[in-house]
Amino acid sequence: MQKDERAGALSIEVTRDTFRLAQVFTISRGSRTEAKVLTVKVTRDGVTGWGECVPYARYDETLESVEAEIAGLPADVSRAALQELLPAGAARNAVDCALWDLEAKAAGKRVWELAGLPQPGPEITAYTLSLDTPEKMRAQAEKNAFRPLLKVKLGTPDDMPRLEAVRAGAPDATIIVDANEGWTAEVYADLAPHLLRLGVAMVEQPLPAGDDDALIGMERPVPVCADESCHDRASLPVLRGKYDIVNIKLDKTGGLTEALLLLEAAKAEGYGIFVGCMVGSSLAMAPAVLLAQGAAFTDLDGPLLLAEDRPAPLLYDAAGVHPSEPALWG
Repeated sequence: MQKDERAGALSIEVTRDTFRLAQVFTISRGSRTEAKVLTVKVTRDGVTGWGECVPYARYDETLESVEAEIAGLPADVSRAALQELLPAGAARNAVDCALWDLEAKAAGKRVWELAGLPQPGPEITAYTLSLDTPEKMRAQAEKNAFRPLLKVKLGTPDDMPRLEAVRAGAPDATIIVDANEGWTAEVYADLAPHLLRLGVAMVEQPLPAGDDDALIGMERPVPVCADESCHDRASLPVLRGKYDIVNIKLDKTGGLTEALLLLEAAKAEGYGIFVGCMVGSSLAMAPAVLLAQGAAFTDLDGPLLLAEDRPAPLLYDAAGVHPSEPALWG
């Protein structure tokens, strides 16, 4: 936490918040029952903006390490300077998004106006089915079969029965699959034609990021998306020949500023766009809704997985996830 009472100085406050999940959430790396996030508030001249991040162990982040990164920032930090002071990651994301919110409130405008973006609208979002037994995944699919887009967590050598069960439970939904780095090249090669047979529209990060050179020259009957392999613009050169789509997450890019630049750079190189999220509250999703406009796929279902959320939460309905109201962010 930083305090500075001088006119024009920036005060940064960091707090820990925990949101209970509606049910246990499991991926190939483990399970959780709550979302632990950091909330950052930045105040200048009586105006406060805020943002949220989810420190992620996969990227060697903890609540403590991210707090320490933020604590080291100078009191006069600007959004432009922030890009050089902190690396891409959760700490920079929360501060960057808080600074965007602050700028918008100080200017009496919306963030999309400040960023030169068209006015946003709702976007259909995936709803994530947690990794479980085939029987339980079919039940999840049946319960959510009314949703147009389902994201299925996989990532084990025995995933075919799970995928078959989900398709049986939700025969009309578009399905995307996320292996969370859990497959080998051999497992993926074996599953790939079945993904096509079952109408899967995309497979996300089938191989570990450090082993994804195996995708070069491999048939991709279903578009393959880079998640753990793509963080910011510096990731793009090593994705060529492996991936068709990139997953842009604010906690990976280090905020909306870099995410917007990655979005344009990825489009220019011919990649499809997938906008994703960690499991967090509506505050974490709000900036990402601006990124998701026109994306090939959107997965901003974090609040749908929670048992509780922020005040003035995002609206989710048949049209998808709606842009935030100023009372929440931006």
